[in-house]
Amino acid sequence: MHDKAVELYAELAETAVNSFLISKDSPMVEPIRIHIGTEENKDALRKSRGEEDEDFQILEYQAEKGNSAAMHKIGLFYYFGLRGLRRDHAKALYWFSKAVEKGEPMSMELLGEIYARGAGVERNYDKALECLTLAVKQGLYSAFNGLGYLYVKGYGVDKRNYTKAREYFEMAANNEDPSGHYNLGVLYLKGIGVKKDVRRATKYFFVAANAGQPKAFYQLAKMFHTGVGLTKNLEMATTFYKLVAERGPWSSLSRWALEAYLKGDVGKAFILYSRMSELGYEVAQSNAAWILDKYGDRSMCVGVSGFCTDKERHDRAHSLWWRASEQGNEHAALLIGDAYYYGRGTERDFVRAAEAYMYAKSQSNAQAMFNLGYMHEHGEGLPFDLHLAKRYYDQALQSDAAAKLPVTLALASVWVRRNYADTALVQVLDSLPEVYRKVEEWVENVVLEEGNATILTLFLCLMTVLYLRGRQRRQVVLDPVGADVAQPLAGPVAFPQ
Repeated sequence: MHDKAVELYAELAETAVNSFLISKDSPMVEPIRIHIGTEENKDALRKSRGEEDEDFQILEYQAEKGNSAAMHKIGLFYYFGLRGLRRDHAKALYWFSKAVEKGEPMSMELLGEIYARGAGVERNYDKALECLTLAVKQGLYSAFNGLGYLYVKGYGVDKRNYTKAREYFEMAANNEDPSGHYNLGVLYLKGIGVKKDVRRATKYFFVAANAGQPKAFYQLAKMFHTGVGLTKNLEMATTFYKLVAERGPWSSLSRWALEAYLKGDVGKAFILYSRMSELGYEVAQSNAAWILDKYGDRSMCVGVSGFCTDKERHDRAHSLWWRASEQGNEHAALLIGDAYYYGRGTERDFVRAAEAYMYAKSQSNAQAMFNLGYMHEHGEGLPFDLHLAKRYYDQALQSDAAAKLPVTLALASVWVRRNYADTALVQVLDSLPEVYRKVEEWVENVVLEEGNATILTLFLCLMTVLYLRGRQRRQVVLDPVGADVAQPLAGPVAFPQ
């Protein structure tokens, strides 16, 4: 329904763009993925604890000792609300000002933008011009964008000067600054100080978009939407509008959800991530699904009558993983495949499992390649084809060197099937998964059962003591001279390999 979606996303994207800075990217809250695969993303979470993070405290100590680079980083964190910090323009202004006193050029540029925007301080275009000029003199080419903006608007200068503005934007673009390309694109698109040239503007926007400039995506979205400068394509327009819209002020939900998770309030985090999931954020979809799988009842998932049953929770997680996979999350596609292959929360379906693995494989996922090879080797959901099985196993190894051991074993299995088909050896290979399952069940139900685990631990301790006593006696027999004095066991015991 791109004809309807494009209109809605266009309105949201325009609101998001209006909240962006003069010449930098939008002050977007970082979308933190709280998991890596099936495990918690401990490193990213540690770096999201704001002022409680040890690395931040070290950085703050360095800044207080006069390190200008540390001052700039802290100012940057507060200005954009990064690393788990709440946006605080007053603190950003303080640290940028301290860094400028030390001659830090990047802080000069951002200080200029703060004064131009009036972010946490009274707007002052004269000071903005002064700071940006100092940054340029220090060799910071991105600051040319701020100067160009002031000359386009006539702020802090005698009068508007489009020629000078274009020259400044060209200086930034010539030094591979994406905002320089974007600003030149706007000049040529609207014919500001130059002859209107939509084709040339489009080229500038594509260069800026390839470097991740969000406002360039917005301009390209409008072109695809209206058919001006580019062939009309509502699907592409919707995709680009969505990308820009997700950088709007409502992305702060991500910050609240993360704060709740870090405080141990899993239920609140799930509710907030679920809300963002409905807004279309892929990271939120995978985070919400992971919370459901990881925390079960603690997720506070609400079903038809009260809290979710196990089936309702599995269905909800399955739906969220599927949405995330449709937006390019390869891990989500892999989990969908596993759900269908093993029948987790849904009916077992090898064909749909193969489709999900194929989707993950298209994103260069080594595990998905391996799984497809296995399915071809055993004719599960895919035609029995040892040649294709080998090809997928080889691709898995090429994609991820860590897959060497499983791929080597799998290739050995393929070789056996090819050279010893219809023999007892193949039957043994086919029985291994069932044997492994039974061993796994025995370990889980017998060895890991609390009472049995205690008994086994005591038994192993007893055997260790008997072994050490026996070893001590043998040493006494071999060394009768020293047998008169009992020598206690000292130091670490070296167990035989």
